[in-house]
Amino acid sequence: MKQLHRLLSALALLCLLFPATAQQSINWNKGGSDYTTLEANQIVRINPITGQKDVVIAKNLLTPKGANDELKVRSYSFSEDNQKVLIYTNTKRVWRYDTKGDYWILDLKTNQLSQLGKGFDASSLMFAKISPDSKSVAYVYKNNIYAENIATHKITSLTKDGTKKLINGTFDWAYEEEFSCRDGFRWSPDSKSIAYWQIDANTIRDFYMINNTDSVYSKIVPVEYPKAGQTPSSCRIGVVLLATSQTKWMKLPGATNNNYIPKMEWVPNTNKLIIQQLNRKQNVSTLFIAEAQTAATTAIYKETDEAWVEFNNRSGESVGWDWLDNGKSFLWISEKDGWNHAYKITLDGKEQLLTPGDFDVIDILSYSEQNNKMYYTASPDNPRQRYLFSTTLDGQGKSVRITPMTQSGTHSYEISPDQKMAFHSFNSSQISRMSEVVNLPDHSVAGGKEGIEAKLSKVRLAQRPIDFFDIPIEGGVKLSAWMVKPVNFDSTKKYPVVFYVYTEPAGATTKDEYYTGRNNLYQGDMGKDGYIYVSIDGRGTPLPKGRAWRKAIYRKIGQINIADQAAGASYLLKRPYMDSSRVAVWGWSGGGSTTLNLLFQYPQIYKTGIAVAAVGNQLTYDNIYQERYMGLPQENKEDFVNGSPITHAKNLQGHLLYIHGTGDDNVHYQNAEMLLNELIKYNKQFEFMAYPNRSHGISEGEGTSKHLSTLYTNYLRKYCPPGGK
Repeated sequence: MKQLHRLLSALALLCLLFPATAQQSINWNKGGSDYTTLEANQIVRINPITGQKDVVIAKNLLTPKGANDELKVRSYSFSEDNQKVLIYTNTKRVWRYDTKGDYWILDLKTNQLSQLGKGFDASSLMFAKISPDSKSVAYVYKNNIYAENIATHKITSLTKDGTKKLINGTFDWAYEEEFSCRDGFRWSPDSKSIAYWQIDANTIRDFYMINNTDSVYSKIVPVEYPKAGQTPSSCRIGVVLLATSQTKWMKLPGATNNNYIPKMEWVPNTNKLIIQQLNRKQNVSTLFIAEAQTAATTAIYKETDEAWVEFNNRSGESVGWDWLDNGKSFLWISEKDGWNHAYKITLDGKEQLLTPGDFDVIDILSYSEQNNKMYYTASPDNPRQRYLFSTTLDGQGKSVRITPMTQSGTHSYEISPDQKMAFHSFNSSQISRMSEVVNLPDHSVAGGKEGIEAKLSKVRLAQRPIDFFDIPIEGGVKLSAWMVKPVNFDSTKKYPVVFYVYTEPAGATTKDEYYTGRNNLYQGDMGKDGYIYVSIDGRGTPLPKGRAWRKAIYRKIGQINIADQAAGASYLLKRPYMDSSRVAVWGWSGGGSTTLNLLFQYPQIYKTGIAVAAVGNQLTYDNIYQERYMGLPQENKEDFVNGSPITHAKNLQGHLLYIHGTGDDNVHYQNAEMLLNELIKYNKQFEFMAYPNRSHGISEGEGTSKHLSTLYTNYLRKYCPPGGK
């Protein structure tokens, strides 16, 4: 349900930080004086101050012997000794991302290019990684883990029991979607063993999607998918020795199918693992140290919450651990005191708060024991924005804002390992992406070039009258909102209002970013056509406004968030220039669910709704997401029922356009059919569009995006006519 938000966020960040030709993030060298990146399918080294570029790996080195064309590089990584480069190419999508492909090794001493996994199917290897001693590469093939000697290309099967549902070294659908877990194995520091996840989904029922278009006979597309209330797949951590291919399973407490393991890494310079275990309700998080040789485990740190405990202490995928003191302590983020803060945790469980105060740490970006400094993002005064701050790692310093006060908006940074420089990008609702290289900690422009501050004096602001404001509602709650008024707005006229919604814990819509206030589904300019466009973030959305704000929604998705939206809309619709007879609402995924609930529960407010890929019945969605925020159906099923749109479908009075892809592996098409049945039962008239074999993003197939946009635009204009009256 949150896939679309993650994808858009990732794409936006990539566009902000790097040119359109880049295919992966920059790779700083260990000293931090320069970095490598991809340009025109070559790996180049760039001095960030002078801009000087040197080709490290030219196209001719990427051309296999006997081939006419070079490999099309999707990403690359260097070995620890910097003598070898791992090339990822010929990629193929698995669920959401291109995580299968071919891997090649380029030896920089001999310039020899050789393919890994010869004899295996094309585009079938996953997550290849060079060992710390630079002698081997490990990868996943058909849910088994293999190690390949780089010099001899001898391939050793480290696991042999992998099947479609017994998964070694990677994850099932639910783990990938809900924990951002994809890469499921880790090399030991001494390169002698590999720790890995094993997911046993044999007890998970398949959900069947039907492909009716690629043949005259239909094709069943099964997805192992644990619905809310269903027992999770079993999960355990094993350590396999390369010398023997024998696995030892770590002895974690509790049933393997009643707990989750979202994070696991090796403790530096040891033969120990650190493992995060969540109970099924996800309200207890325990960190364990596991002895790889004996498999014994010891709990070192536990956190509980009346609602849920966030599973990942860093944004993005669950890869990596932030180690300090040569592996004796680490950084951890927790909201245990009511705010998201950074802590230093020792291996014996002692903790030290590093960022005290009534504000949320958004993310840790960089830390250096040598400099006694940690950089992180936060925005204590405006939850819509993001700025760079620093503090000390010894817990004695105060938080200091590094981003200039004159640059109001959203900031992103890629900080060098020595913390002396950073790629800095800035944007806001009115200012498109700007970038520069800055010195740290003074944030001065590196290399004497024109920086963002100088550019701001000459920039042309976006010609969009977007206003950010708060809406007070009952209980002293303030909702975050924005509004875009029509071009040539006349306060004496009444205009139609279109609300864009999401409202669930996976995404926020009111951030101060350049794409905020735009509607990419609408053909034309909503402002010029005479629409007022509005979005509101209520309680439960992941804004940096504290734990109480975010977790007020626990067990009340479809209720509290819906009531907040309606209260915000009622407050705004008192304004004389808003036409209460022309009020529309639309959203995608969780926003589609919100659209349905608003249209059904508050028909006196919302007259027209366009819901895309919506969850109509919360009991149809996956257990990890739905149970995290709603509890277990076995204990409080009434909350799932009360929050589901199908429960309220009988109240439809306005105009509804419902859209869903029949190949949606995320929010299954069954949601559409369940909802249609309920609407039919009560003789509720509506319009419906099914996109054959399209997934959650409804983007596959020639002409799809244009058709969807045309459908959306025509329906909105017909039932919520534009223009002031």
